[in-house]
Parts: sequence; C-alpha cells; structure tokens
Amino acid sequence: MKGFIAIVLALVVVIIFVGGAVAFTSMNGNHEVSKIINKVSNIESSSGSSNVGDIVKVVKEEIIESGQQEGLTYRQVSYSDGGFRQYDVKTGELIGSSYDSDQDKLPKMD
Repeated sequence: MKGFIAIVLALVVVIIFVGGAVAFTSMNGNHEVSKIINKVSNIESSSGSSNVGDIVKVVKEEIIESGQQEGLTYRQVSYSDGGFRQYDVKTGELIGSSYDSDQDKLPKMD
C-alpha cells in the first residue's frame, strides 16, 4: 500500500513539474508576440489629432502589397480624421505615417 501511494505521489509531482515547464515555455514563446502587440497598441492609441479633446477612431485596416517590391506587404490603418499609419507586417514596426507627431518614430532613410 505504501508503494502505491508513493507511485501516485511521484506521478502528481511529475505532472505538476511538466505542466509548469510547459506553461513557462509557452509564456516565453508568446513574449515576442505580446511585445509587437504592445508596440502597435501604443502607437495606435496616441492621438494624431491636434485637438486634445478629439477622439480619433480606426475606420479601416488592410494589408497592402507594396508596388516597389513583389511580395512586400504592409498593414495600413486609416483613422476617422483622415490620417493613416503603416506597419511592417512581420515586425509590427511603424514604417509610414501621415501624422507629424510620428515622423521621429519612423525608420531613417540613409
């Protein structure tokens, strides 16, 4: 009887250990995805409008193929004030914007 209890207890410990390892691995694997989502959310939530009280809403999101290079695509987000932001599909980086406040966040074209 003691042997049976020891085996059951050992199995419970192994299951808890393996479950913790799987949870830890999956959380670390999603770190890059959450980092991109946070970066895009921070940029989208910053108001492109000049009036502090104005609410700017997303009116359209689309994936557009660049005419410059075959297979190169970007995500364009259009806002209710007529402005837009463009993001790299793979990295989530801001690559284009109609807002003056975003110009310092764009990649340098050297």
